[in-house]
Amino acid sequence: MNIGFIGIGSMGAAMVPNLIKAGHSVKVWNRNLDAAKSLEGVTVLPSPTAAFENDAVITMLSDDTAVRSVLLDSKALDSARKGCIHIMMATISPALSGELHDLHRSAGIAYVAAPVLGIPAVAAKGELNIIAAGNAEAIATVQPLFNALGQKTWHLGDDPKYANVTKIAANMMITLAIESMGEATALTESYGLKASDFLEVVTNTIFASPSYKRYGNNIASNSYEPGFKLTLGLKDVNLALDAAKAKHTVLPAAEIVRENLNKAVDQGLGSKDWSALAKITRRRAGLEEGVA
Repeated sequence: MNIGFIGIGSMGAAMVPNLIKAGHSVKVWNRNLDAAKSLEGVTVLPSPTAAFENDAVITMLSDDTAVRSVLLDSKALDSARKGCIHIMMATISPALSGELHDLHRSAGIAYVAAPVLGIPAVAAKGELNIIAAGNAEAIATVQPLFNALGQKTWHLGDDPKYANVTKIAANMMITLAIESMGEATALTESYGLKASDFLEVVTNTIFASPSYKRYGNNIASNSYEPGFKLTLGLKDVNLALDAAKAKHTVLPAAEIVRENLNKAVDQGLGSKDWSALAKITRRRAGLEEGVA
């Protein structure tokens, strides 16, 4: 299959080699051309519009603003090849997803929302979990691409917004898990039990999941080199709270997490892994210098 790929950040750069390995022809566009040129086996496109001349287009951009700038301001959909399927794999708001669905329908182009669960290291192994929603026939057509990128595709129906709200809710849950581990280790350390000893117990028993293990290890070792930048975690919590507000839903714990993420950014942790949120939680508990 001929694929246009828009957005070669750390996640996109990890995904593209698996598509090539599976035998697909990949043509990429990125605002930073050097990032696109650094990938082996791809053709670099002159514009996002050119990506829509292929059988399918995968978009992996950072946020709603980037999506609007690259896709809508450029009017890339206006000249898209008929029969092209656009796969939006970025984490975007349900509101923008609904808007894009309508615009694609007007342009006669199939639109599939397929955000992913996983970090770049997971993407590089082809082990992402892909959350797909949209036209069933279009999803079936691009399923070979999902098979190359992920270990499983979770089908959530024909409304693309279902995939997007699932992704932002899931990311919100990860921030809540990090917050809870920060608070729990504050409690155990106040009694003299090391965070590493406590987290070894809970991440191998009642919370034996990849996220708890990965981010619990960061907290235990006090090491927060980026896997997923904290500023992106803050963006996703804001997406969740905005989506909730649109439906008159209240998310009290997410509000606390947003406050702590904002404190983390203010204290220079924005470029660290989002598990650095736990540093703020622990500081507020009085266990580290610089209590918030």
